[in-house]
Amino acid sequence: MLRDAPPLSRKQVAWFGYVAAPPAGGELVMIGRTRDSLYRNVLKPMMDRTLFGELAKQVRYTNGASTAIIMGREVHIIGANDALAEPKVRGLTCAGAYVDEATTLPQEFFDQLVARCSVPGAKIFATTNPGAPGHWFRKQYLLRPDATRLKSWHFTLDDNPALDPEYVAALKATYTGLWYRRFILGEWCLAEGVVWDSWDENKHVVDILPAMQRWMAVGVDYGTSNPFAALLLGQGIDNRLYVASEYRHDSRAAQRQLTDAQYSTGVQDWLGSYKHASGLGVSPEWIFVDPSAASFITQLWSDGVGSVARAKNDVLDGIRSVGVALGSGIVSVHRSCEGLITEVPGYAWDDKASERGEDKPLKVDDHSCDALRYALHSTAHDWRHLIRADLTEAA
Repeated sequence: MLRDAPPLSRKQVAWFGYVAAPPAGGELVMIGRTRDSLYRNVLKPMMDRTLFGELAKQVRYTNGASTAIIMGREVHIIGANDALAEPKVRGLTCAGAYVDEATTLPQEFFDQLVARCSVPGAKIFATTNPGAPGHWFRKQYLLRPDATRLKSWHFTLDDNPALDPEYVAALKATYTGLWYRRFILGEWCLAEGVVWDSWDENKHVVDILPAMQRWMAVGVDYGTSNPFAALLLGQGIDNRLYVASEYRHDSRAAQRQLTDAQYSTGVQDWLGSYKHASGLGVSPEWIFVDPSAASFITQLWSDGVGSVARAKNDVLDGIRSVGVALGSGIVSVHRSCEGLITEVPGYAWDDKASERGEDKPLKVDDHSCDALRYALHSTAHDWRHLIRADLTEAA
């Protein structure tokens, strides 16, 4: 039996009850995109006594471990973030499984899991947020309930009684377009049109920046034949985010490619000469670089540039982080960032990929957009709380 996005307490209480008396002769497993995400989304709440009272004492787990003890029984903890994860369940004989965010897992993995739940009476409990209508999970499982022996429930955000009303209001105010339909209304809908449909140049572009209380990050999208783009992100004294400046080199337009060393020098000179309300030059807390640009990252390290890290490159999660920032109005872009301002209105979903059930943006004129995604998504833990505070003040 698969459960489609029930409220937090209901889905986990059902799993508690199942683990307490599972069918004999098989293993119990809990699966997420990664062990970290499974811990954050499921296991950590299950150990919260404010949510589950005395039941919380029945869960013993250390983040990152391969097993947990739930209701006195051993439960295997598995991350399944790519096709190579499928062998992890190939040899198991399962009596029951809990799957967090099923649509984020590879189909090969999920199909193998279903095949391994061969113990009579075995059940799979799965949760998911909706994706594209052509997604394999919807086509192969949700739309074939008789063949797959599936039961599913559809819930909207308002159906979750465990959520604070203020938090619900904040989510509704920050999600727009595609993400609102999927994460608030629970609809399976196509990713079509522009990626960030809340973008409004009249609203998001500013000519004057406030003084900054911190320079949070630089996001860098590396390119040789394609444009190289870097964006400087700051937090103003008004507790809002600002894309303050852009460094960009388009080798085709300039008819000159730069080396890693030249890009390193260019970025350092750009940051060192940037004029702002507090003076000249900035030292960002982090420089997040396109993780595929290994040679450039090494060059920055060799040049003594500090706080360089590989950017978080989960494309859809990153797109959503930027969408939340734009939709809430927490981020503004200085008019000097011409590359970014030019790219955002044309940053669009790939229609052909959407028809296949995949959410992918077109890889055309997206270099400053990628830099924005690296900067905002890699620092999301530093600024998401500002949205709720800002909405509370506005109310």
